[in-house]
Amino acid sequence: MMARIQIPIDVLTSRLNLQDRLAGLRNTPLSSRFANMRPVSEFLDFKRLSKPANFSEVQSRVNYNLGTFSSNYALVFVLLSIYALITNPLLLFDIVLLVGGMWLLGRLDGQDLIIGTFHATSSQLYTGLLVTCGLLFLIASPFTTVLWLIGASGVVIVGHAALMDKPIDEAFSGEAV
Repeated sequence: MMARIQIPIDVLTSRLNLQDRLAGLRNTPLSSRFANMRPVSEFLDFKRLSKPANFSEVQSRVNYNLGTFSSNYALVFVLLSIYALITNPLLLFDIVLLVGGMWLLGRLDGQDLIIGTFHATSSQLYTGLLVTCGLLFLIASPFTTVLWLIGASGVVIVGHAALMDKPIDEAFSGEAV
């Protein structure tokens, strides 16, 4: 019998303090989420791009930049999500069909749909909509799109956070004089 391999996820994520960062995301309303957006000139300051010397510097930069540019990174994630939906038109159509169908069925207020001799109950309409959208959903490869989105945003966001050096005044704030 083979022993199960236990991967201590909390040990891997504790260094980046992801749990506290995600808790902060849940507690802030959407309008204030983008209120502390940094200007593009600061976010894309190519003069501050440099290769980190070692892994501890990478960690330090990622911790600093995830806090500093969190709203910018959220916008990058939203833009990549929009791009992913535009490049997968079947998934976009399926989402629009599901949302539009649910909205139209909600407008019936539980009444049956009668068009001429056609008669359908609301449960038949919901079932038809969910079966149709479910089949389209499987064909539209949503898991591939989600995995691409996770990979692309991870590379872009963590890559930017690791390569963007701290400002000069921040770099020396932790050192004794």
